[in-house]
Amino acid sequence: LQFTEEKLGQAEKTELDAHFENLLARADSTKNWTEKILRQTEVLLQPNPSARVEEFLYEKLDRKVPSRVTNGELLAQYMTEAANDFGPGTPYGKTLIKVGETQRRLGAAERDFIHSASINFLTPLRNFLEGDWRTISKERRILQNRRLDLDACKARLKKAKAAEAKAAVIF
Repeated sequence: LQFTEEKLGQAEKTELDAHFENLLARADSTKNWTEKILRQTEVLLQPNPSARVEEFLYEKLDRKVPSRVTNGELLAQYMTEAANDFGPGTPYGKTLIKVGETQRRLGAAERDFIHSASINFLTPLRNFLEGDWRTISKERRILQNRRLDLDACKARLKKAKAAEAKAAVIF
């Protein structure tokens, strides 16, 4: 009732400290930017949306995400197989073996980068959103409810004093 009356402009609202309001605004901004950065980093590290959904499900089920072959590693495998098919002694075969080995190392480096970025960058962001932000939101809801209770009590007190003053004037 107090919340509705405040929204309709029929009740007074106790204002919070300006510094505290600033902290709340900064917390909201931090949460929004963290979510955006987290989502975009996930897209950068894994552009395939179905693979991201699969990884999300494995994470929620507390299962280990199966190791995936990177595109570079797959290309390296094809090049090596082609080199063996053409013959490792031929110029084309030798070139495919060299380039294939380089692609394999690039694919392995990409896999290490994705793993490292996930652990060292994405995990702290998720920890903030799932831990600290939940605590902030819970405490904010409690504060809002207490403020509404306080304002409702103030309104009842004001009505009681007005009724008392009116009764005193009549007698």
